[in-house]
Amino acid sequence: MRQAVIGGVLLVVGAVCVALGLLPLSDLAELADRVVPVLGFVLGLTIVAELAADAGVFDRLADLAARVGGGRTIGLWAAVVVLAVVCTVFLSIDTTAVLLTPIVITLARRVGLPPMPFALTTVWLANTASLLLPVSNLTNLLAVDRIGLDGPIPFAGLMVWAALAGVVIPCAVLLVVFRGKLFGRYTPVPVRRASDPVFFWSASAVLVALVVALTAGVTVWIAAVVAAVLLVVVAAFRAPSELRVSRVPWSTLVFAAGLFVVVETLHTTGLTDPIVDALPGGTGTGSLLALGGAGAVAANAIDNLPAYLVLEPAAGHEALRYAALLVGVNAGCLITPWASLATLLWHARLASEGVHLSWGRYMALGCVVAPLTVVAGVLALRI
Repeated sequence: MRQAVIGGVLLVVGAVCVALGLLPLSDLAELADRVVPVLGFVLGLTIVAELAADAGVFDRLADLAARVGGGRTIGLWAAVVVLAVVCTVFLSIDTTAVLLTPIVITLARRVGLPPMPFALTTVWLANTASLLLPVSNLTNLLAVDRIGLDGPIPFAGLMVWAALAGVVIPCAVLLVVFRGKLFGRYTPVPVRRASDPVFFWSASAVLVALVVALTAGVTVWIAAVVAAVLLVVVAAFRAPSELRVSRVPWSTLVFAAGLFVVVETLHTTGLTDPIVDALPGGTGTGSLLALGGAGAVAANAIDNLPAYLVLEPAAGHEALRYAALLVGVNAGCLITPWASLATLLWHARLASEGVHLSWGRYMALGCVVAPLTVVAGVLALRI
């Protein structure tokens, strides 16, 4: 609700800016042409992920992770890492932070393990593993056209080593922090049967088809919306009670739309120019580290999405500079609670599951893992 209110305020401010001529209608039309498909993707993917969770797809994957772990805690944790990475890469940051987190917590409790190491794994990797594909993070979708890469595979080629660093560094820190809890044994649990096999297998098929489409380079918003329509049709017959208007991510859509308009106005009026001009240009290691560091600082100050939008002109149409900025805003947003919307949603899910983690401890751990991950990710771009 708070996000929707803020988004509404931003939209009103944006409308005033348009009315006053601060944002010309031609610029607004160009902005709409850029962001409406992105918002369509967010809408479609959110509906698909929510209905797939209702069908029990993520529960089944978690149970399979417990079987793969083979009774060893470190094996289960490694399986959760893989699950979180795959979920983030193909189904975006929010799916991992919001939908996978409570499922992983329930899994840990079912096998008698403390949930915190697994819960922190999901939120860190939801952010840091979101570098590989355009669909992994909203910031990537905004950047991919600016970079000039044709499709997800070239984008992955640019980001692959940074994305690997975004997984390895947080996992290494988690192993050190929770070394006393990640080495032991547990009793594997049976894989739960789906309450509605038709709904389960239909949702599984749609998810697989969506992943294939997004990887193959199908226009992302079309793929997501088509997948959402298919699952809505299935749910109308198999689980009509799950089709509620409240499932549509209204607050996210309003917040993002308002944010786009306001930041575009700031760019048009030149108010962001001093920030952009203060950063060194070029693609040398020092310049890339400065841009990545600026992205991380801005993300922790004002949230990673507006941080990317404000600093985007600093990339200067250089692919490596866009990549460094993405490393900063995606992998560096692990310190303040508001640095990533997914983190706030994750913490709310944590509280609803009865798992307590103070923001103080979260920020302290973030001060360790965020700088290490950003530096490693930026340096990995030079490979």
